[in-house]
Amino acid sequence: MKVTATESCKALIELLKSKHGELMFHQSGGCCDGSSPMCYPLGEFKVGGQDVLVSDLVGCPFYMGKAQYNLWQHTDLTIDVVNGRGASFSLEIPEGKRFIVRSEVCTV
Repeated sequence: MKVTATESCKALIELLKSKHGELMFHQSGGCCDGSSPMCYPLGEFKVGGQDVLVSDLVGCPFYMGKAQYNLWQHTDLTIDVVNGRGASFSLEIPEGKRFIVRSEVCTV
């Protein structure tokens, strides 16, 4: 699995870092917004034994729920940003943006 960020994602992460300090991401396999990557101040989301550290995204740890990781482990992910407001506690929401995942099955 490879996790990368688009240029607009990188810019938003840098803006959020300037406002909130160090950040972290968590990707669960939940429904609705639970399937979107969520951005939190570093340490404010408590990761547990069912979470996997899958990447460093622009200097931020990117965790994924183990069940979701098992489904996506052979998928390359690109984290992107779109206009709009998600119904979550993710830090980008007040900016009128939301993080999304674009995926592609890994090639051999």
